[in-house]
Amino acid sequence: MRLPKKGTKNGGLTLKPSKQRMPKYAIIDVETTGGIARRERITEIAIVLHDGESVLDTYSTLINPERSIPWNITMITGITDEMVANAPKFYEVAKRIVELTEGAVFVAHNVSFDYSFVREEFARLGFAYSRQQLCTVRMARKTFPGLPSYSLSNLKKHFGIQAERSHRALDDTLATVRIFEMILATQGDNSVKSLLRSGIREAKLPANITLERLESVPESCGVYYLHDERGEVIYVGKSLNIRKRLFEHFADLTPKGEKLRTGVADLSWETTGSELVALLLESAEIKRLLPRINRALRIRSHSGCIFTYTDQNGYQCLAVGKRTARNTKNLELVADYPKVDSARSHLQSIVRQYELCYRLSHLDASERACFHYSIKKCRGACVGEEAPTAYNERVIAALEQLNRRLSGSFFILDKGRNADEMAVVGVQEGRYLGFGYVDASMQYTAEDLLECLATSFEDPDAAKIIRGYLDGKKGARVVGF
Repeated sequence: MRLPKKGTKNGGLTLKPSKQRMPKYAIIDVETTGGIARRERITEIAIVLHDGESVLDTYSTLINPERSIPWNITMITGITDEMVANAPKFYEVAKRIVELTEGAVFVAHNVSFDYSFVREEFARLGFAYSRQQLCTVRMARKTFPGLPSYSLSNLKKHFGIQAERSHRALDDTLATVRIFEMILATQGDNSVKSLLRSGIREAKLPANITLERLESVPESCGVYYLHDERGEVIYVGKSLNIRKRLFEHFADLTPKGEKLRTGVADLSWETTGSELVALLLESAEIKRLLPRINRALRIRSHSGCIFTYTDQNGYQCLAVGKRTARNTKNLELVADYPKVDSARSHLQSIVRQYELCYRLSHLDASERACFHYSIKKCRGACVGEEAPTAYNERVIAALEQLNRRLSGSFFILDKGRNADEMAVVGVQEGRYLGFGYVDASMQYTAEDLLECLATSFEDPDAAKIIRGYLDGKKGARVVGF
């Protein structure tokens, strides 16, 4: 028998759509051997399933962390090595945790802590655990403003919530359930939905960054700075839409995203309007401030390099290698790349284009004549048939292409930070002078535009950035002087 569609009549009766399913929440607390998820393990987990109105199910178990529990952690939680010796290991309860939290929002008091530990335990098993998150610390701050502290122990005291033992998973989870219910009880239906939506988004943010703070960031092109608790800049980035990029950063589950979430306590930004100015400013600021996350990422992601040196016969040679202290000390760095293979591929292209010697470019292991000499693709520098001066002229031309050097004197005119403004980037005799802003409605001489330029840092990569921008922006406004 086929049922009639929702809202249609059947025998004089109207069948109404079924009530919308209530969201499900998995309110969770974990006890651990320490504070860093990648190094420590879970010793206890408790999960309370809740539909926003009442408790649906409860689960709690000690977990054998497969390592000893530090004495100071035992002093806090009361969990000893003896207590977990015969407890199940995480992989033995993993399926149950997946089943309980499937389709549920992961709720915790300081959710980034509990969620990172659960996710890391699953990662060790080769399973990508992903759930929407909700933080009752952030929700409590919005719902009950003005309290001296929003720690779980202080909220329990403030609201008179009884719990037998603090820092035990089930007791802390039940206390969090009570706080969660009190938060929902103070809101109307629409307010609850709005609070939950913003809470899920906000749960991904660093502890000291509120959703309101992030919403205040402009959706404009520019450079942004992430600061730690001491105010030190730990990361500099650029984006055509700063706000959107920051949301992407904090939703990133990679090691880079994890570092940004756990290390950042504040943020600042500078709008530029012009993408080229943003590129130049970002590059200069990274070199000036040396932010630790940028530094680590650059070391990891720019391991391939092209070097140059002059051999005993006067030939200027090229070589591919890794960025090491020895290489950078003994050889002149020409260009760097994400991988050694990328550097080698580019060098092969340059060698073909300028008919350079494959042996002198370390692309042929022959002891004398390279293979390409035999097929007339090398002019004979490897066997002394081509003089060093003639050969080196082509090497220098190749290096100019690798370095993407600029030539001439010109201004690049681009959009400013608002409709009434114009950005100006200046180059004189191939040297980057800086950038500035002028009133877009005015007429200017070359001297006027030169006076508006300023640069806070002499950046050796500026010429390459400008050259790359001009190559990619065929319609860029360039004015010679």
